[in-house]
Amino acid sequence: MNKNLSKIASQKKIKYFLISFVDLFGVLRAKLVPAQAINEMAKNGAGFGGFATYLDMTPADSDMLAIPDPDSLIQLPWNPEVAWLASDLVMDGKTVEQCPRVILKRQIEKLDKHSMVMQSGVECEFFLLNDDGSEISDSRDSATKPCYDQSMLMRRYDVIKEICDCMLKLGWKPYQNDHEDANGQFEMNWHYSDCLTTADRHVFFKFMVKSIAEKHGFRATFMAKPFPELTGNGCHAHVSVWDKRQKKNLFIDNQDEMGLSKLGYSFIGGLMKSADSFSAIFNPSINSYSRIGASNTLSGATWSPSTVTYTGNNRTHMIRIPDVGRFEVRHADGSVNPYLLQAGLLALGLDGINNKRKPGKRLDINMYTEGHKLKRVKKLPTNLNSAIKLFQNNDIAKKAFTAKVVSNFVKLKKRELNTYSKQTEAHSYDWQRNNSIDC
Repeated sequence: MNKNLSKIASQKKIKYFLISFVDLFGVLRAKLVPAQAINEMAKNGAGFGGFATYLDMTPADSDMLAIPDPDSLIQLPWNPEVAWLASDLVMDGKTVEQCPRVILKRQIEKLDKHSMVMQSGVECEFFLLNDDGSEISDSRDSATKPCYDQSMLMRRYDVIKEICDCMLKLGWKPYQNDHEDANGQFEMNWHYSDCLTTADRHVFFKFMVKSIAEKHGFRATFMAKPFPELTGNGCHAHVSVWDKRQKKNLFIDNQDEMGLSKLGYSFIGGLMKSADSFSAIFNPSINSYSRIGASNTLSGATWSPSTVTYTGNNRTHMIRIPDVGRFEVRHADGSVNPYLLQAGLLALGLDGINNKRKPGKRLDINMYTEGHKLKRVKKLPTNLNSAIKLFQNNDIAKKAFTAKVVSNFVKLKKRELNTYSKQTEAHSYDWQRNNSIDC
């Protein structure tokens, strides 16, 4: 039974709804709809011109209609007269297949045929900058190893507290906040959920952090590498697969040395086979590759992978198994599209499950100091152009997302690369900042 959003608005004193969707580049688009019109919009959708967004469309295409999902409703804790709704896109009565939320839902449907659900959590890292985004917001945050620094964390207490208070009010179960490895960098964690809920919350979290930062006179960025000399923003994903009722974690095997089941290893096997080809999804910006395989930062380590390897509780590899029944994928960065992150993980995991792929030998070495000794290890691409070539030629990507959607994504990314190629070397990083700072 459909929820009556107009009634909900009356009960919760909501005056406006943001009917939102995310395009292929992860940009959050919206229409602000008064409560009195919300039921009509819920039925018929809010209209958008797709060509005006990062979707592969033309000005001649029909209007897209964003159909809001009532189950995604989030009332803004810092502005409760406004509520946010995630949406799926429809055009000419048909689902828009290149809509990132639709792409994710298609992968969820495939896993559902196995009577399984993917649960996931994300670790979102971001910088708090000054208002114009040119420097970090705290000039005293200058230590060589600032990670977990209590004083630096508490100097931004007002911002971090307000964001965390919002998550508590929303029932997300946040459990820790810290100053991260770079000056001006922070991380906030909340409880895992089914992957669609996590993706919706991830989208909203980025919007919330930016909004609250602005309230305090700062600018928040999830850009992969805002400063060449500092550790970049990762977006680590923690993954497990459960039964359909979400009562039993199917990745748990207490007889295994790492506590991971054969199903879990098959999932990792899928990631190991094609993670390099999915770098275009997990590391979607030109700036992303300033993070992947970067030289050591001021703190002494990049904390980012450059090779397709997995391990136990060791943060120098692409995949880490820190605990029983789950693993952490450290590949993606802060510029990743939240829906495509989950869709990409699920697509590769499904490939691993369906083909019973083996992940190969676990490596427990320090990849930062000993990785160069390995002769046959698969490496992640070092630039977006290489990543795009791998992605467009990957049969698993075409099967999972459809060849058409892969083509849509690649076409737009090639346009971006063409624009970037016209920049001089002296202005290349300025271009990256200007085009990625608000990702």
